[in-house]
Amino acid sequence: MRVLTLLLLALLGLPLTAGGVYLLTLGGSPFYLFSGLVVLAVAVGVFQRKRWATPLYAIWLLVLLAWSLWEAGLYWWPLATRLGLPVIVGLVMAIPASRRNAQGTGHFGLGWPVLGTALLSAVVALVGIPRHLHETEGTLAMDIVNADPKLGDSPLAEGEWTAYGRTQHGQRFTPLKQITPENVGKLDVAWQIRTGDMRGPGDVGETTYQATPLKINDTLYLCTPHSLAIALDADTGKERWRFDPKSGLEKQRQHQTCRGVSYHSDAPVAAGTPAAGAPAAGTPAAAPALCAKRIFLPTSDAKLYALDAATGKPCADFGKDGALDLTHNMPFKQSGFYYSTSPPAVAGDRVIVAGAVNDNYAVNSPSGVIRAYDVHTGKLLWNWDSGKAGDTTAFDPNDRSQTYTASSPNSWSVASVDMELGMVYFPMGNRTPDQLGIYRNADEEKYATSVVALDLATGQVRWVQQFVHHDLWDMDSPAQPVLLDLDLAKGRTPAIVVPTKQGDVYVLDRRDGSPVHAITERAAPQGTEIPGQTVAAMQPTSALSFEPPPLRESDMWGASLIDQMMCRIAFKKLRYEGRYTPPSLQGSLVYPGNFGVFNWGSVAVDPQRQVMFGMPTYLAFVSTLVPQEHVRGQQTNAGEQGLNANVGADYGVRMHPFLSPIGVPCQVPPWGTVAAADLRTGKIAYQYRNGTIRDLSPVPLPIRVGVPGIGGPLMTASGVAFLGAAVDNNFRAYDVASGKILWDVRIPAGGQATPMSYLNSQGEQMVVLVAGGHGSIGTKAGDYVVAYKLKK
Repeated sequence: MRVLTLLLLALLGLPLTAGGVYLLTLGGSPFYLFSGLVVLAVAVGVFQRKRWATPLYAIWLLVLLAWSLWEAGLYWWPLATRLGLPVIVGLVMAIPASRRNAQGTGHFGLGWPVLGTALLSAVVALVGIPRHLHETEGTLAMDIVNADPKLGDSPLAEGEWTAYGRTQHGQRFTPLKQITPENVGKLDVAWQIRTGDMRGPGDVGETTYQATPLKINDTLYLCTPHSLAIALDADTGKERWRFDPKSGLEKQRQHQTCRGVSYHSDAPVAAGTPAAGAPAAGTPAAAPALCAKRIFLPTSDAKLYALDAATGKPCADFGKDGALDLTHNMPFKQSGFYYSTSPPAVAGDRVIVAGAVNDNYAVNSPSGVIRAYDVHTGKLLWNWDSGKAGDTTAFDPNDRSQTYTASSPNSWSVASVDMELGMVYFPMGNRTPDQLGIYRNADEEKYATSVVALDLATGQVRWVQQFVHHDLWDMDSPAQPVLLDLDLAKGRTPAIVVPTKQGDVYVLDRRDGSPVHAITERAAPQGTEIPGQTVAAMQPTSALSFEPPPLRESDMWGASLIDQMMCRIAFKKLRYEGRYTPPSLQGSLVYPGNFGVFNWGSVAVDPQRQVMFGMPTYLAFVSTLVPQEHVRGQQTNAGEQGLNANVGADYGVRMHPFLSPIGVPCQVPPWGTVAAADLRTGKIAYQYRNGTIRDLSPVPLPIRVGVPGIGGPLMTASGVAFLGAAVDNNFRAYDVASGKILWDVRIPAGGQATPMSYLNSQGEQMVVLVAGGHGSIGTKAGDYVVAYKLKK
């Protein structure tokens, strides 16, 4: 037993001493060096069977406890990792067999001091279990503010879901009320199917299943990661048809996913009065169309298909044999560099398509142009290129002399539409390369990392609101904007809500982009060693924000005191001056990180109560600029988890999450939360940790740490929110008023998609989630579509 004690002391003391010296040279805490020397002294004492060895260790444990409380406060997770391994060593030292004298007839030293301090440390840490960092306790007011919150668009039957966010307003809200906080615990699987489209060995790393189905009449429509379109019976999940565009595999694709399809019907419907020049909602074709109802499918080989909603066959009157090649007029056409991952916007007689351009693959890449096509013929009606924003006159797709701006800022997420105002709202990304601003023109600077409102009729800019100036951090606006009317002191205001990667939630007047809640500018870190690179002096922030506090050395975390020390060393080696620390050759800490506080899952908004529910995520990233001479010969184009080439630039960029040597985040948890806010006041009601480490740890322990996630929420009129998204394979329901978990079930794969809800033919409310996993965050892959309803 004494040999085990010596081994444990050496395993603790040697790394603390060596790492402590290095940390001290970096300007870090001296406590680790001090601790290492004390523990090694104790080891020498145990080896020599000195009576002072155990009291010395007991004193050090008390000092460690006091230091831990001073640095971290009375919180379980930061205390547990500081105290855990030392307490275990102390308990071993307290065992009489570890202190047996050379004759074996007695013991050197007393066991009770070290036993007492070890138990005291454990008790103090346990007392901190109910307390959690970065949580806001409270409740959300659930009063109905507007009982009939219509925006003037076509009325939609309450049991339907005809666009990605249910309507083109992007609210992710259903007026259905059958499932309530009181009965949601009785939900059970109604049906479950598998699409057959699984991630394979030839797929890129970020092959993900993120689709949200549509529900029109008695049919669900969805797509799969490899761009198959499938129609299912809404009652049973039985397949009605499928269409395979045979988009193939391409190793240069950064993403292999499809978030959804879009729908158009020729049947005229009642609508609000469109703004001047805007196409009327539901305008029928001048001549009878082949497909009265059509599904628009974006594919990963940069095509847009129009399919007959009844049969799944391509509509021959659209484009060429039912498809458009979206690479027309592109300045560069590298295979796999451009495609649409999100469903297009359908507005009256036009389908409006944006696309994703691979980040950091090459300076000369396809354009981020946004284009409107006739829903029946596929004729190009206008094109808005953010690199040359003034002229939206439609190009001739057959004229090779007409090309869009290379690599211009793109919109890879989902757009929203206000037919009454005649505007479509696009969240804008950045120009590649993301971390190098020397290649951008004035228009690209103006429209990058923003929300832009385009005129539906002409494509001209009506207004723009930028969220990051001269973005050098890949802070693309990732989330579908949400439209609703807010009842404010000044009266009813047409609003747009835009969540961002940096955690700010911008609430604007959607008529002109003016702020509903204040936008202020604050000074940003300066300085760069990159020739020609500039850094914006000021950056905007919103009054409604889930931005985390800046990281400190004491916020570093790990599974043990040693692991935590290694994270401190990594932290001190990086450049970090808070939010918007410029990219650097030494490596810069990006926090909030590239996954963002909010991503494409956006937020759910209740237009009656005028509140939002979302999933703020906190995961720091490291971004390092790499001179091209060090890029050549290495494996490149690994997205957000490796080295990207930036061909044509002087520097590539290496990105990865900020993780400890054993692969856990270096910052103290929680890393994932759920939260709610009142959109009228701009006040956060509550924020709680979300998700467990069950599917992250070797031992499947359902410990609710608060884990990262990517995906979106759904809200119901009865005050229930549904969310998968976290990196555990769970699907949960929450009480919107309190944030309390009401229902928590296991699902067969990662649920990194946004759920939806509808009525089946029996009038029963259904909730559907796609479960297929996410390649970048490593959740379990699958091909499941799971539907739930209340047990009878």
